[in-house]
Amino acid sequence: MSTDNQYSDVVKTAREYYNSSDADNFYTRIWGGEDLHLGIYNSPDDDIYVASRRTIDRMASYAKKIDASTRIIDLGGGFAGSARHLAKKYGCHVIVLNLSEAENERGRKMNTEQGLADLIDVIDGSFESIPFEEDTFDIIWSEDAILHSGDRRKVLEEAVRVLKPGGEIIFTDPMQTDTCDESVLQPVYDRINLSSLGSPAFYKENLKALGLREIAFEEMPEQLVNHYSKVLDETEKNMHKIEGYVSDRYVENMKKGLKHWIKGGKEGNLTWGIFVFRNE
Repeated sequence: MSTDNQYSDVVKTAREYYNSSDADNFYTRIWGGEDLHLGIYNSPDDDIYVASRRTIDRMASYAKKIDASTRIIDLGGGFAGSARHLAKKYGCHVIVLNLSEAENERGRKMNTEQGLADLIDVIDGSFESIPFEEDTFDIIWSEDAILHSGDRRKVLEEAVRVLKPGGEIIFTDPMQTDTCDESVLQPVYDRINLSSLGSPAFYKENLKALGLREIAFEEMPEQLVNHYSKVLDETEKNMHKIEGYVSDRYVENMKKGLKHWIKGGKEGNLTWGIFVFRNE
């Protein structure tokens, strides 16, 4: 069990949120059951789970190689859904480093139920202090988690530190655009208890300064709008699934927050996409 004093204030806030029964039940019952990240939608009718798997497959397609010898760490891996998908498909070993003990308990249970406990290790902890030696992993993986850090530069430094020479960082993150008016995003910041988001320029400039080469950035702002619109629609259609499990206050705040994300995306102030950097 992680101790609270090892976390920054921002990470503590995120940990408390994701440890809450409201969040645990909402993400399990509405957000596809396995994942907490954004999906890639070919159609508005796509299921959240299917769209989420599509994101994982698209990200994996950028890797030089993933096989049974590949060591991956998923930073902020939630219920370990991505780790399970990768382990099933490639036979690789995945470490999931995640701050929510509630999510981690659920993730370990699902790993065991799906016969994957020997390929996936779930560790309580923060990506601001990765508990591994230098040059440990072939791939640093993260989906829509780095935004929750109050020191994103530190997260990138830690990721690069544990990345092997020739290894890759493959990640996604909901971001503010490079040219957005930050004042219009205050409702989004308030929702996630932060004063800013990362941006494409932030990640590119910092990872370049840390010695990595940009391989790709597939920017898909429309998928941010698609995903949050889908989650909002599923929430409104499936209130019976969460009644008695998720508080009315949480649901109302979630719906309000989703609408802010959708508005920011439609107005060109928020974006999302897949980054690929290599340690060459």
